[in-house]
Amino acid sequence: MEVNLHRYLPFTTAEGPGKRACVWVQGCPIHCKGCGVPWTWNPKKGTPTSVDSLWEQILKSKEEHDIEGITFLGGEPFEQAEALAILGKRAQEHGLTVMAFSGYYKEQLEALHKPGWKDLLNVTDIFIDGPYEQDKPEKTRPWIGSTNQRIHFLTERYESIKQELETIPDRLEIYVKSDGKIEANGMVPSETWKRIFNNI
Repeated sequence: MEVNLHRYLPFTTAEGPGKRACVWVQGCPIHCKGCGVPWTWNPKKGTPTSVDSLWEQILKSKEEHDIEGITFLGGEPFEQAEALAILGKRAQEHGLTVMAFSGYYKEQLEALHKPGWKDLLNVTDIFIDGPYEQDKPEKTRPWIGSTNQRIHFLTERYESIKQELETIPDRLEIYVKSDGKIEANGMVPSETWKRIFNNI
């Protein structure tokens, strides 16, 4: 089975609690106005990547960076829930935590019955749901962009941080690659991305 991959990041502290690896999938039908990553919408621009290949990279991240978990971002992860559920199950079996985002609300996923949606939720510790609404900026909770979005703690693994969310800062990470290209990640509105990269 394959993932239509946008990007794999072996190590970050900006996309969930602790040190994590991140899998960005390519393709999203929701198209939230003001989305910070609209370049992940088009499903034709991804790179088909086998689950086994991604899993090898995650194991390498665990060995080299001592990550505590993986985060699934998009694009829309629940458009590729079957493949991500396999990765999530392997992660859980190796003691890693799983965090997943969706532009769909949980109730919508239940109604839509996307293939594998329940399997993916069953291996997820933290689930963040809801579309980004640019007129409702979130200023207190980490990792999310608008106040309508919800953070679901589906297991007890992160029970200790539930009451401390407002003390966890959002982070922006910027990388200069060996070929001179600049990459970044973190919870930043699209207008902020434009200001940053127009001034570099």
